[in-house]
Amino acid sequence: MDMTPKEIVEYLDKYVIGQKNAKKTIALALRTRYRRMQLNETLQREITPKNILMIGSTGVGKTEISRRLARMMKVPFIKVEASKYTEVGFVGRDVESMIRDLVVNAISIVKAEKEEENREKINNYVINRITEKLLPPLPKGASESKQDDYQRLLEAMEKRVEDGEMDDKIIELEVAQLQVEFDDTNLPPEMAKVQESFSKVFAQINKEDNKREVSVKDAKVLLRQEAASKLIDNSSINAEALKRAENGGIIFLDEIDKIALSEKSQGRNDPSKEGVQRDLLPIVEGSSVSTKYGTINTDHILFIAAGAFHVSKPSDLIPELQGRFPLRVELESLTEDTLYAILTQTDNSLLKQYEALLGVEGMELVFEDDAIRSIAKLSHRANELTEDIGARRLHTVLEKILEDISFDADEYKGKEFKVTAELVHEKLDEVVEDDDLSRYIL
Repeated sequence: MDMTPKEIVEYLDKYVIGQKNAKKTIALALRTRYRRMQLNETLQREITPKNILMIGSTGVGKTEISRRLARMMKVPFIKVEASKYTEVGFVGRDVESMIRDLVVNAISIVKAEKEEENREKINNYVINRITEKLLPPLPKGASESKQDDYQRLLEAMEKRVEDGEMDDKIIELEVAQLQVEFDDTNLPPEMAKVQESFSKVFAQINKEDNKREVSVKDAKVLLRQEAASKLIDNSSINAEALKRAENGGIIFLDEIDKIALSEKSQGRNDPSKEGVQRDLLPIVEGSSVSTKYGTINTDHILFIAAGAFHVSKPSDLIPELQGRFPLRVELESLTEDTLYAILTQTDNSLLKQYEALLGVEGMELVFEDDAIRSIAKLSHRANELTEDIGARRLHTVLEKILEDISFDADEYKGKEFKVTAELVHEKLDEVVEDDDLSRYIL
């Protein structure tokens, strides 16, 4: 991913307001990955990733930053919740499954790239197979003139198939049985391979039953999958995916505070807490994990952990794990001005989403600037009076304001509806100031 730290921050600024320190730290960590890959192999082995711990209340942008990174980057990236793992020996997901998830993600990225590289070959395969069904080949021994006529008809038919003119025609298609992929990453690799072996056996048994009548439009989709499996070498995809996951993989470990044990905690033997930290330690530190696609080394995978740390503190994590997250960044709580900026400055903001949704009904929804400022002010006030849930408060506040308007949208077809400051206060003032109401409604 050849983006400078400034370009990464610039991209994140479109979707996440503020949090400059967090964006800068993550941008530098990502750029360091790129720099490392340009060095010789001896130095590459020595440079380990500087894992990041993001600390901040819910709704301040931790998850949103990770979500946007996943869309922006062409490197293997997964987001997992630390709270869903349990210690080895207990029922639940073991921490190694996150590495297997990363490999699956890497394979899907490489496979998509290979399909794009071979797009022309795949298209030709699909068009040829369909054209053969629509225009059966000439019998052997046909005269040269008939062969010339057939060739012209064939070219014309290929053009019509490609342009979609034949999409409604029904053809009988013998579709090769596609191999079933078992991507339950919580299964041991050996068990996953056994399951796949069974799937291959059943595919052979059912070989005779794979003829079906489908439209040309549907045939294009089915044959595209078949073409991709025939034209692309899976073993090279797996090897490339493992390499990318090892050297460029990023795991966003959310809710890490949920596995920290505070001094007051009585759950010292909780299998989802301290034991998970100990299981997580060798993976973050660097170890080899077996997957059904091969063994992956975790030495150079970047871990970005995030948590609110309301009940516990980062120092409540076991010391060895704390030491594996040398970069700490604290995200600021959202102010009234930040909430206003989130509503007005982000790409595809909540206001734009509501305007587009109600635009489907033929009505034009307009938010006056005073109304937007009132929404930001009352959302901030609600966060102060009850639990601070950050930008997520905007969702509940806007739903409360627009509930009746959305319900009666059909009455405003072809009309403009203005959301004014008066309407906002009428809907929210009583709810925000009444502590009991606010806790249940907002």
